[in-house]
Amino acid sequence: MPLQNRVQPDGDIAAIRARGTMMGNRGGRIHDPDTRLLLNRRWASKAWICCVTEFKNRHRPVMGRSYTELFFLDEVTALAAGHRPCFECRRADALRFAECFSAARGVSDRARAAEMDDILHVQRLAPPKPVDADEILASYPDGTMFALSEEDGDRRFLALRSAAFLEWASVGYRPASTPQGMLDVLTPAAVVDTLHAGYRPRWHASGQASAPAIPV
Repeated sequence: MPLQNRVQPDGDIAAIRARGTMMGNRGGRIHDPDTRLLLNRRWASKAWICCVTEFKNRHRPVMGRSYTELFFLDEVTALAAGHRPCFECRRADALRFAECFSAARGVSDRARAAEMDDILHVQRLAPPKPVDADEILASYPDGTMFALSEEDGDRRFLALRSAAFLEWASVGYRPASTPQGMLDVLTPAAVVDTLHAGYRPRWHASGQASAPAIPV
């Protein structure tokens, strides 16, 4: 059985075999190291980060006695769930993210990790903002993630890329036609503003390929 360590765009953590292209954590251990099962809590601190899967040839047991290793399809997914770039293994990306984070708020000094964590933690715990699909292309930047609820109760995740929508799946993206009606904005507002200010997240390879649109 796969471990429950794969983060979905809405922040839920699922047991999925595919690991994705990036890893991270939520500030510490949120699993039982003996059973390797998640505890009831879903974070250990406000520091939710997104890391690379390889760094300085380090090796570690997954879900051992250290922090809980979490995995993401890509950084777009991690940002939607409320994570930010790691200042150790992704320092250049983290500095760029912090600069754009501050620029979006009209602040000249580069934001510190704790400051961003405080802001993001409030936003990722808040209910998602509903938005009309007609407003999305004109108002939201590439890399923003949305949730579309359907009549049968299913929920689908859509990412905005080059003025088009991509449907998220655990193994990658596929093109999707423009949705109708109301969608929930999953990406925290501060991250949306950071993307507007120029930060460019890392996409899964499938998010960079072009293909004919399919119905959502």
